[in-house]
Amino acid sequence: MYIPQIVRILVQINLRYAMWLIIALIIVGVLLLVAELVLLPGLSVAGIGALICYGIAIYFGFSTYGTTGGLITIGGVLAVSIAATAISLRAKTWKRLALTNEIDGKSQVHPEDTVSIGDKGITITRLAPMGKVDVGGETFEAKSLGNKYLDPKTKVEVVGFENFNIIVKSL
Repeated sequence: MYIPQIVRILVQINLRYAMWLIIALIIVGVLLLVAELVLLPGLSVAGIGALICYGIAIYFGFSTYGTTGGLITIGGVLAVSIAATAISLRAKTWKRLALTNEIDGKSQVHPEDTVSIGDKGITITRLAPMGKVDVGGETFEAKSLGNKYLDPKTKVEVVGFENFNIIVKSL
């Protein structure tokens, strides 16, 4: 069914409610426009729906009330749409909708921030070749130099860094 046929059916229902139908279509179109601007950026179903509502309202304005009524409907659609767009795109509107919480945590402390090459420590777990070491009272993930196996409580020295791991050699 074409849009003009739908409008003709609506005109036949009752001309007494024509203005209310035009106003309702404009309100629905504005709501869809705001949803398009704020929630669904890009051209989506809401934007197309707003254009369809505006088109039906304008067509209904011209067919029911003539040229003057149609031009008033166009003016109303333009004024309400510009006002809704301006209000939707103001910075204060976005601040009310935006999340303001900050994440200040870290995933992991980088060992280079607290450990230097040449620092001494002791293995906590077996390095086969990866494990845990204690350097300066802090526990770090470590890898043994040359992929050697080191038993727990072996004294080690830091010789380098690889990602978030310390590379150690036995003393």
